[in-house]
Amino acid sequence: MKTDTAHPDTDKTDANVETFDRVDEDVLPILPVRGLVAYPQMRVPFVVSLKADSVVDDAMRTDQIVGLLTVRSEDRDDPQPEDMHTVGTIAKILQVKKNEEGFLVILLEGRHRFRVTEWASHDRYLTAKVIQAPEVVEEGLELEVLQRHLVGMVTEIMKMRSDGGEGLVNAIAQIKDPLQLAYVTAFNSSMPLEARQALLETDSTSQKIRDLLAHLSREKEKLAIGKKIQSDIKEKMNKSQRDYYLRQQLAAIKKELGEEDEDHDEAAAYAEKIAASEMPAEARQEALRELERFRQMSPQSAEHPIIKTYLDWLIDLPWETMSEETGDVVAARAILDADHFGLEEVKERLTEFIAVRSLIQRRGSDAPPAESSPLGVILCLAGPPGVGKTSLGRSVARALGREFTRMSLGGVRDESEIRGHRRTYVGAMPGRIIQAIKRAGTRNPVFMLDEIDKIGQDWRGDPSSALLEVLDPAQNGTFRDHYLDVDFDLSEVIFIATANQLETIPGPLRDRMETIPLDGYTELEKLEIARQHLIPRQLQAHGLTEKEITFLDEAILKLIQGYTREAGVRNLERHIAAVCRKGIVQLSEKAWTHVVVTAKLVRVYLKKEPYDAELPEVRRIPGIATGLAVTSVGGDILHIEATRMAGKGRLTLTGQLGDVMKESAEIALSYVRSQTLRLGIDPAAFDTSDVHLHVPAGALPKDGPSAGVAMVMALISLFGNRPLPADVGITGEITLRGRVLPVGGVKMKALAAHRAGLKTVFLPSKNSADLDELPPEVVDAMTFVPVDHIDAVLKQLLPDDPEASQGKAGGGAGELFAPPPDSLEPCIQQPATAVCG
Repeated sequence: MKTDTAHPDTDKTDANVETFDRVDEDVLPILPVRGLVAYPQMRVPFVVSLKADSVVDDAMRTDQIVGLLTVRSEDRDDPQPEDMHTVGTIAKILQVKKNEEGFLVILLEGRHRFRVTEWASHDRYLTAKVIQAPEVVEEGLELEVLQRHLVGMVTEIMKMRSDGGEGLVNAIAQIKDPLQLAYVTAFNSSMPLEARQALLETDSTSQKIRDLLAHLSREKEKLAIGKKIQSDIKEKMNKSQRDYYLRQQLAAIKKELGEEDEDHDEAAAYAEKIAASEMPAEARQEALRELERFRQMSPQSAEHPIIKTYLDWLIDLPWETMSEETGDVVAARAILDADHFGLEEVKERLTEFIAVRSLIQRRGSDAPPAESSPLGVILCLAGPPGVGKTSLGRSVARALGREFTRMSLGGVRDESEIRGHRRTYVGAMPGRIIQAIKRAGTRNPVFMLDEIDKIGQDWRGDPSSALLEVLDPAQNGTFRDHYLDVDFDLSEVIFIATANQLETIPGPLRDRMETIPLDGYTELEKLEIARQHLIPRQLQAHGLTEKEITFLDEAILKLIQGYTREAGVRNLERHIAAVCRKGIVQLSEKAWTHVVVTAKLVRVYLKKEPYDAELPEVRRIPGIATGLAVTSVGGDILHIEATRMAGKGRLTLTGQLGDVMKESAEIALSYVRSQTLRLGIDPAAFDTSDVHLHVPAGALPKDGPSAGVAMVMALISLFGNRPLPADVGITGEITLRGRVLPVGGVKMKALAAHRAGLKTVFLPSKNSADLDELPPEVVDAMTFVPVDHIDAVLKQLLPDDPEASQGKAGGGAGELFAPPPDSLEPCIQQPATAVCG
């Protein structure tokens, strides 16, 4: 509460207070009031701005009466009627004088409450038609009890304050009028401006006092908490200050005796820093112990600089320094939208993450974060390079108002990189976690763990195991670095990891993180990203302006389609930079004033396109199928090639295939051999031919079951001597019974198919729900065919052709696609009998 701003008219009673002698509705000159609310029955001094001098002059020449209205916002210098509240106080000017700066200082006495009915026009100041709005003063025992309770509450609060306030307590105790008591208490309290105005507009006196009691109760609780905090801090500081003073006295005695150590000044400086730091008790105890060793140690000792470095680390760490979180969800979403185009699902999840943190922080949850707490969620942004994983982390930090720090884990193989080295080793330093916290300057930054999937291990330890404690919300509150050898609280740190492939992350570490996939961009998204982010950034980096170089949409699409084939936009930005450099040469050598980058100019600047943006030609060679895969750089297409030669039925697999993919090839061959009668293939062809299955590019390792259906189609095309359409992609796991099972990474595979110009994609029926994640432009440009069995793929890609089945497959009998048996499962050809499984 405030104690020295206004004076209640305690010497007046209701009988001798002057009444407002105007009619029920009259025109009053309005004096706008900023930053406070004037109440009736109170004398308040005002400093009047030069613009309001005319209001005071005219009032002094008449009846000295003005209307005081509080301005809603202090932003405008010249408030208008819409900027002010409509309920105010009629006041009389008692005294007018000028201060040393030449401003008018007036003393006003509040009389009655009024309400504006209509604003009137005046050429020099605001006027309004008003009516009196008298308050309702109830009678009875309840009002007396409320009045007594209010006086008691004010007395208790004044006793808890360090600045006294006895004068205010005595003045309030003498007030008998409950309405005046409410106004005087409200004026001298710390209520917000809107709450003060609401109190003035409240008609019931009892309700006014109840609102005041609610506010004063909260104020009393805050004072009690603050007093307890100060008492706890003082108690903790007493011992350290006592030790510090004793050491100062001891140093003075040594100085008088001529026994002062040469390192005394430095030790004293460290003692001051330790006393002033906010380190916890354990760290302070360790620091003082090392400081005592430092005092007793010769400066020539080998451990002298080691202890100095250790003390510097303990003192400089942000033990209690924290950034204040903004928690504005709307602003956070705006920042994410401004920094990144597309990625709507990712931004939605990050917005949810920020909103949950904001709600919990706003409600003051003091419980430490546990594994089930939303505060303890560790996010992992997984996706191909160049899609904006690291920049998303920076945006989250900016949205939360926190510092941002990052640590790259690529190639880290030593556990000490995470936990630090013990001080017994020469050149020991804290781990990179503590180093990053020190660089951030706060203990609650947004901490980006970059390339967590590329962390390694060797004989020096397993860094991924050391990260288990860091990323476990139930443990990281007491993270112990080997160098510091004291606990450091990481529970307030927001950890966000990035990865290209989740498969290489150890299972226990992956289990501690919530994965948010980033699958890549479509051509239209890349076009917008180039417009909004890449081109402006490169123009600024090269010292160019939009008036000097302009990129047409056709040029950007040329770069996307002909010069890049990636899930992200990193290579696209490199090519934009190359075009900017070529443009600068033209501006300098040929004295051009403006370069308009067209598709033709891109071809001139960057020479031949490494990628063909046109649709592939129709294949004329049997035995080739287009599969879909997921790699570390996003989705990609696989050209599965099959050929046969005279032999003894052997199967050769090349292309660095993993064990699972080799098994898929064997399953595909077994299925085709079991269905020779239905497919019109001569069974003897498999005994007299060797089959070679190759998946380019041979230098890249490949694995997984999703190419099974494509392998089956390649083999059927080879032995049936019928080429497959070139603009069709196939994905799905195959079984010995011909069933098509679901696979992962459908979104990235579909985006890769779209980039490659494919028109149709066959996928498992159980993956149909994954199509909902695709951008509309991809869904509109392509046809997706869900299938449960290989027969559905055969009927659409290789429809029954009587001419094709007459001897083209090596003399096989029967139709190419005979109807399957009535059983749900196809027949499997065996030596003696055909058994339906």
